[in-house]
Amino acid sequence: MLKPALLALGLTLGLAACSNTWETAYEQLDPAQTASWRVASVDVAVPETLTTSEENSYTPDFDIVWHGEPAGDRRAQAAAILREGIEKGAAGLRGKTRVRIVATLGQFHAITPVVRENLQNSGVHNIQYSVQVFDARTGAALTEPQPVKAEFPALVGTAGDEADARGLTQRVQIVNQIALVTQNWLGTGPDPRGSFQRRGR
Repeated sequence: MLKPALLALGLTLGLAACSNTWETAYEQLDPAQTASWRVASVDVAVPETLTTSEENSYTPDFDIVWHGEPAGDRRAQAAAILREGIEKGAAGLRGKTRVRIVATLGQFHAITPVVRENLQNSGVHNIQYSVQVFDARTGAALTEPQPVKAEFPALVGTAGDEADARGLTQRVQIVNQIALVTQNWLGTGPDPRGSFQRRGR
């Protein structure tokens, strides 16, 4: 039987051939438009067609993969994280027009415990969703539906342990990433867009 260290080494070498390009990408809204908004609500939909699993493997092929909270309704957990991130990122809007942001989850593929424990310089939090803004009073669409990629490198091994010790759990990291993306998507804050290469799903 292969020892865990040898197994992890073999998987790392195997994943090296599968290094992919990931990105944080979206089209920024017009700040002149968003300056008049104030967020009344954020609604998140999780399509029933999205697959999910508790499989703890190196490359589980499912839409929702989340082990950063106790076992439970992973769809609801992913929706809550996405909602919290968008609310946090949109909190700075102080305009007079009350708006409703509607997001639809597409991918919520975080790293598994086995990746966190055994691999280095590997692993990606693959968060993708679509988002649209509506007038909260009239229901009129103020933007077209827009795809958002909020992918970023996962902290694994010692780096992950150190982050946890500082309170930067995977959940906190993902909420913060979505908040940063949302803030800039709305026309304020630093621009996190860009691509990177990393071994992952």
